[in-house]
Amino acid sequence: MNEVKVINSGNKFAHATVGSLHGFEGKQFVKDATGATSCEISFGTLPSGQSVPFFHSHKNNEENYIILSGSGKFQVDDETFEINEGSVIRVSTNCDRNIKCTSDTPLTYICIQAKEGSLGAYTMTDAEITTRGNLM
Repeated sequence: MNEVKVINSGNKFAHATVGSLHGFEGKQFVKDATGATSCEISFGTLPSGQSVPFFHSHKNNEENYIILSGSGKFQVDDETFEINEGSVIRVSTNCDRNIKCTSDTPLTYICIQAKEGSLGAYTMTDAEITTRGNLM
């Protein structure tokens, strides 16, 4: 089982790792390592033929799943659909969801959970170009 490890941090950032995603096993939440306050991010892997052992629903937070490798099926309430590497799935609040690996290789994914309807500004509506010396 992988663990989130803090590599370094400062007043304005945290840098952590879950290690190699190739061979990653289980599920790992990262908010404790990074101190995130705006969303919950987790990494998960399901072996061939396995699904999350329960359905679940969120009252306030939507979830966004990004499939990194493998393929499978996703169910939202009574609808099921195929998912593959590169699939991105948004699931609203107040509905049941589950995921299953149907490929011979493990299904690895990232799940990002944030309050539904809270995205007010993004990209350049929330950013400004600054002038700073490049140290890279």
